[in-house]
Amino acid sequence: MNKGHELLTSFKARFGTGASVYRAPGRVNLIGEHTDYNDGLVMPAAIGFSCCVGIAARDDRKLILYSENYSEAYEADLDELGARGSGHWADYPLGVAWALLGAGYRLRGANLYIAGDVPLGAGLSSSAAIEVSTGYSLLSVANHAIDRTQLALLCQRAENEFVGARVGIMDQFVSCHGRTGHALLIDCRSLEYRSLRLPRKVSLVICNTMVKHKLQASEYNVRRAQCEEAVRELAKALPGIRSLRDVSLEQLLENRNLLSETLYRRCRHVISENRRVLKVADLFEAGKAEGLREVMAASHESLRDDYEVSCRELDAMVEIAGRQRGVYGARMTGGGFGGCTINFVDVEHAAEFQRRVSAEYESAIGLRPDIYICEASQGAELVETAAENLPGVTR
Repeated sequence: MNKGHELLTSFKARFGTGASVYRAPGRVNLIGEHTDYNDGLVMPAAIGFSCCVGIAARDDRKLILYSENYSEAYEADLDELGARGSGHWADYPLGVAWALLGAGYRLRGANLYIAGDVPLGAGLSSSAAIEVSTGYSLLSVANHAIDRTQLALLCQRAENEFVGARVGIMDQFVSCHGRTGHALLIDCRSLEYRSLRLPRKVSLVICNTMVKHKLQASEYNVRRAQCEEAVRELAKALPGIRSLRDVSLEQLLENRNLLSETLYRRCRHVISENRRVLKVADLFEAGKAEGLREVMAASHESLRDDYEVSCRELDAMVEIAGRQRGVYGARMTGGGFGGCTINFVDVEHAAEFQRRVSAEYESAIGLRPDIYICEASQGAELVETAAENLPGVTR
């Protein structure tokens, strides 16, 4: 039985009616870390882990939410949503409803059954998956056309302002626009993007270190503030710059005296990481996997030394991966301080890689990692509609 049928069964058991089921994927970022909120370049891929939302319209203004993951229900009124969340899991779907209403969309009350399999705390963007699947379902049940870029922007606004996490646009964007078998090269300033087919002999293997250090959330906001401070200082010599996207490595070196050593290293990571994204894009467009190792290693070293967002477990995982057969490249992915690494692995060696890395990491760190062999997947979509739900009004 597929996820859609399973969720329809669960929805009917809880709410007593049919439903439509929408899904949106999590993501893994292949290259381009901490560049999105600096108007930079990123290259994520949507993955097979996703959040599914079963939805049926109501004839009142209530949103009745049920989370399968938390085994908990939550009720809210569309006309009485506050402007800030409360730290509850429901902040993510409610924040999306708040952002959609603020953008002028007329929404209907609805029953929503939410179930996700994106690993929590792994840096694979479970938050974007629930936001996009909720937004897609709320717009659909109210008969609005779906503008995927607009939906991504509103989901980002929900997380920035309602939830209170200052994330960039990458996660929501690829959850909306993902394409099977492809990564997306995204310009986070213009939101222009293009699909890049992954080399056919390459598997995406995600290694979850099984740790998430508590300082991740606070340090993420610190790094963003440091980049903004650096732009203000550099603007004294480079008038007109709006972000680190506007600064070259040569300009950074020429104006190093304006920055503290810490700010200089933060800038060096962001600017050099944008260059690395373009290098990987060139390799993918040529259908090549050779050459990825050096670029991925440089990205990890920059994140570890200049941006200081790695940790012992991530460094160990990258080192272990790098000595396995069939590996084309490995680095940490996501915000840092734990979470996952992303590895390009020859398809024929992926299963062996999974076994050996698991054993060696457990021996070195004392934790058994989760290792996922993934494919790039489709973005947000309708999965199932029960025939009885087509008229679509429930109490």
